[in-house]
Amino acid sequence: MLGTHGIAAGRVFVLFAAAASLLPLACAEPQWAGGQVCRSCHPGVVVDFYRNPHYKTVAAGVEPPERTGCESCHGPAAEHVAAKGDKSRIRAFSEMQPKQVLDNCLRCHAESLGRASIRRSSHSLASIACNSCHSIHKSRTPKALLAKEQREVCYLCHGNVRAQFSQPFKHRVNEGFMKCSDCHNPHGAAAPVWGMGARPRMTAAALANEEPCLKCHNDKRGPFVYEHAAVRVDGCLGCHVPHGTANARLLKRPAVFTLCLECHNGAGGFGRQANGVKLTPNTHNMADPRFRNCVTCHARIHGSNADTRFLR
Repeated sequence: MLGTHGIAAGRVFVLFAAAASLLPLACAEPQWAGGQVCRSCHPGVVVDFYRNPHYKTVAAGVEPPERTGCESCHGPAAEHVAAKGDKSRIRAFSEMQPKQVLDNCLRCHAESLGRASIRRSSHSLASIACNSCHSIHKSRTPKALLAKEQREVCYLCHGNVRAQFSQPFKHRVNEGFMKCSDCHNPHGAAAPVWGMGARPRMTAAALANEEPCLKCHNDKRGPFVYEHAAVRVDGCLGCHVPHGTANARLLKRPAVFTLCLECHNGAGGFGRQANGVKLTPNTHNMADPRFRNCVTCHARIHGSNADTRFLR
């Protein structure tokens, strides 16, 4: 019979044997099958992949297996092939959570998208994953692998914006003259310096962290000798509705003077010049149509280099 020491030694031997049996599993290298194997079950996907920007990972011929072809996104496929297509043995995006999809895409796209920006973007915080907008294998657009035309992708969630673009006065997105990403960054944008620190929805900044409106309306850029405070403090959204409205010039109100009187009403001293004279003096009788269109006289309302009251 074994003594106490013999039993203890036997137990230690069994433990070492069990640990040794697990070492090959713990240290096993990923089993890469190669993209050509995928063709046998996914012929259409593989053919489409040759017209896909991701094909450059194969064409380069220098990328490691984890960054090459199908397995660069879906992971090692040898076990998936051996299990005859078992989805649990591969990264199946249809079965993944939004955060897992984002983590997977950022392995390659972190630098171009800005890892910090996209993680704190409104889309990511709302669990909108990359494959909610992009279709890697069946893209319908020549750029960005979008699942549909860009505006149609955005309209899937932003139905209220679709309605605004049907208004009489609007930016011509539906006509194809411009697109949503001309003003917005769907992957997240840094906090702007305009709008009293309030961040407009994922608005992409133009040069020098300016509003994207100035990329097209560069005559409003300035700098001006006499700045209009509303432009510098509230930004364009202080007076305009950017997507579309029933009012001319995309204004928030149908009559110009009602918009101006939101600020220039003399309340609390606001709306006065430095010398104490009201910007809307008593002689400006708003019952008289002559005084209802403020910009008839104050034509340089976005800023002036000649007159502190923005006159011609």
